[in-house]
Amino acid sequence: MLKNINLQKISVIGMGLLGASVTMACRRAFPKVFTVGYSHRASTRKKSRQLNVAHQIAQTLEEAVHNADIVILATPILTFETYFKSIAPFLKSGAIVTDVGSTKHLVHQWANKNLPRTVFYVGSHPIAGSEKRGVEYARDDLLTSARCILTHTARTNAHALKILRHFWSELGCNVVTLAPKKHDQIFALISHLPHVLAAALINGSDFEDMKFAGKGFIDTSRIASGPADVWMDIVLTNHHNITLGIDQLVRQLGRMKKAIAAQDAAKVKDLLETARAKREKLIAYKLKKRELL
Repeated sequence: MLKNINLQKISVIGMGLLGASVTMACRRAFPKVFTVGYSHRASTRKKSRQLNVAHQIAQTLEEAVHNADIVILATPILTFETYFKSIAPFLKSGAIVTDVGSTKHLVHQWANKNLPRTVFYVGSHPIAGSEKRGVEYARDDLLTSARCILTHTARTNAHALKILRHFWSELGCNVVTLAPKKHDQIFALISHLPHVLAAALINGSDFEDMKFAGKGFIDTSRIASGPADVWMDIVLTNHHNITLGIDQLVRQLGRMKKAIAAQDAAKVKDLLETARAKREKLIAYKLKKRELL
C-alpha cells in the first residue's frame, strides 16, 4: 500500500527541453527536494551539468532512479517500454513512475506489463514546450499556467494520482484527469493532426514560392519545425485516432473545395465565419483560464 510520502528525490530521464524544464521547476517549487537528471548521451549530460538544471546529473540509469520517490520519463515515446524494463529492478517499493508523453493508451499497457506491482504508474501530459529542442532551451517557468493531463485506469493507485496532481500543480500547471483512450482521441485532433497538417502544408509547397511567405504562413506552419523523431513516435503510437482525424479534415476541406469551385460566396463566407467565431470562443476561454499568456 502506498503511504503518504515526503518527497525527497525526483528523477527525470531525458534532459531535453521539457525534461530539463521539469527539473528546473522542481528546484524552484520544491527547494528541499533533491533533483536528478539523466540522459543516455554523454554530451547532453555534460551540457546539463554546465547549465545546472538539476542537483545531480547521473551517469547511469541505476544511479538516476535509485531511491527516487517520483521518476519521470521525458524521452521519445517509443523508448518508454525499454526504459520501463531497464529501471524496473532499481525502483524502490512505493515509487511513482510517470512520463510527459503526448500519447497514453499504449504507455499504460507497457507500464502494467513491465513495472513491478510495488511501483505505481500514472500518465502525465503537461501541455508545454515549443518547436525547439535541447537542454539549452529549458527554463523553470515553462510549465507555468500550462494544462497538465493525468491519465488513469481502474488499476491506477488513487493516492499516487493524488500525489502527482499536487506535484504538477506546485510546478504551476492546471491539472485535469482523463482516461488514456479519451486522452488519445482528443489530442489526435487538437495536437497531433495539426502537426501532420503543418508538415503536409510545407511538403506541398514549393520552396521558391515559400520565400514570398508572410507571417500567416510562418505561423500556420510553425509546428512543422518540431523534431521529426519525437513526432514520428507520437504519430505511430496514436495512428488510429490520427487517421480518423485526417478523414474528418478531408471532409471539411471537401466542403470548402466544393463551395469555392461553385463560386458559392454565401457558403464560403459561412464556413469561414463559423471557423472565425469558434476560434474566438476558444481564445476567450483560454484567456479566462489563464492558459494563454
